[in-house]
Amino acid sequence: MGLISNGTTIFDAGALDSGLAKGSMTLIKKLTASSSANLTFIHGTANVVLDSTYKEYLFIVNNMHPGATSEVDFKFNMTTDGSNFNVEKQGTMMENLHNENNSTSLLRYGPDPGDLETGDFMLMGSINRDADGCGVCLFRLYNPASTTFLKHYSADIQLTHTGPRSYHRLAAGYANTTSAITGVRFLMNTGNIDTGTITLYGIS
Repeated sequence: MGLISNGTTIFDAGALDSGLAKGSMTLIKKLTASSSANLTFIHGTANVVLDSTYKEYLFIVNNMHPGATSEVDFKFNMTTDGSNFNVEKQGTMMENLHNENNSTSLLRYGPDPGDLETGDFMLMGSINRDADGCGVCLFRLYNPASTTFLKHYSADIQLTHTGPRSYHRLAAGYANTTSAITGVRFLMNTGNIDTGTITLYGIS
């Protein structure tokens, strides 16, 4: 028995249909860190696809743990030539946090991931370095092969902070270039990525 609203099937045999176009995820590449300087995806290298094949690419960042003993930030950058990760970017971020001891909780704008610049942009700040500390992220890059438009990105981030506290961040921005983006690099601002995985999917 189906439920139809305004000509759209909402329920059919117990399944929920939003009425929106459906996409599918195609696994492209999974990288695993082991005291790695960075995790980098470059189109045409090691079976990586990052071109016009898909209009949207999803990077699932899982259990990023820093190797350094100092305050560590997890960052990203992009390339248009496969070797120089210096694409000019603009971004914005908002966050909410809550301390483990219930002493602080707030919702705020920031920290600012950076003005228009070519340097690495922050996704996770001050990741907890304890053995069980880590950060996770869904990082989306839209239409990287376009040579007409700027390239937008968005990220949904959760991490355990050195506070110790829980941080949830929403970040978004764009690469200020009409050249095709051919690669994305993820790294810590100091030291190596001790452990963690990043899996790249094409969304169709």
